[in-house]
Amino acid sequence: MTFNTFLRHLRVGFNSIFRNGWMTVASVTSIVVSLFVLGVFIILVLNVNALADKADKQVQIRAYLNLNVDQKLREKVQNEISAMPEVSKVQFISKEQGLTDFRNSMGDEGKELLEGFSKDNNPLPDTIMVEVIEPTTVPFVAQKIEALNTSHTEQPIMKVKYGKGTIETLFKVTRLVRNIGFIFVAGLAVMSMFLISNTIRVTILARRREISIMKLVGATNYFIRWPFFVEGTLIGLIGSVITVALLFVGYDRLAASIGSDFTLQMSLLPLSQLWQWGGLLIVLGVLIGMWGTTLSIRKFLKV
Repeated sequence: MTFNTFLRHLRVGFNSIFRNGWMTVASVTSIVVSLFVLGVFIILVLNVNALADKADKQVQIRAYLNLNVDQKLREKVQNEISAMPEVSKVQFISKEQGLTDFRNSMGDEGKELLEGFSKDNNPLPDTIMVEVIEPTTVPFVAQKIEALNTSHTEQPIMKVKYGKGTIETLFKVTRLVRNIGFIFVAGLAVMSMFLISNTIRVTILARRREISIMKLVGATNYFIRWPFFVEGTLIGLIGSVITVALLFVGYDRLAASIGSDFTLQMSLLPLSQLWQWGGLLIVLGVLIGMWGTTLSIRKFLKV
């Protein structure tokens, strides 16, 4: 194909968008509505996944030490925990610091209730806080920490807590939420593809007479197909760009409207992390326009 021919196809395809005004509007509207619904679900799933990841990462293991553990043994146990490949961070909290934190978390009422406790009669044990690389390994790491008692005659670890039972349920719920979200997005993507392609097919169906005349005067399938291919691509591009603009403006307004609510604001992903998904929607819209045109015009080229 020569450059002049290519320019001709671009010009004819571009002009067809304006010449077939209402059909073009119908196709673009179909793309906008379908991709908008899909985009809303994608943004929703991304935010839910981010919230689930945040909940997973907040899971910690608390290893409470016996009262007779000296500093040397405590440091040895702490180093053994740090050496575990699943562990990302280990922090020692003395019983004095634990009492101070507990008193602060209780507020004014807690200060009165805990007023009689001091360094000499502190009932809290020393604690080793453990964070893991992969949240799902928490139960396994907790068992490994408990097993450290078998390698020390003093048995330094009194108890290991990580929310047993609750944590397993949390992981199941977050996994279920992710799976359901991805299934919905995949289903909506397929539905959007067929809805948009059928709309483009109706557009071309209304112009079957034009295609038949071009065939009768000797135009090749290649010559007929390219202007429609360009037109479908442009329709997909226009519709997807409008969709992304609506989604991002709406999301930005939503984030701004709840800006005073710190909890909700923290649960929303920043707009900067959604640009790649906007680009994906634009690519998807263009591909659907190309695909719908290719499938639709193939039937009429057999005239």
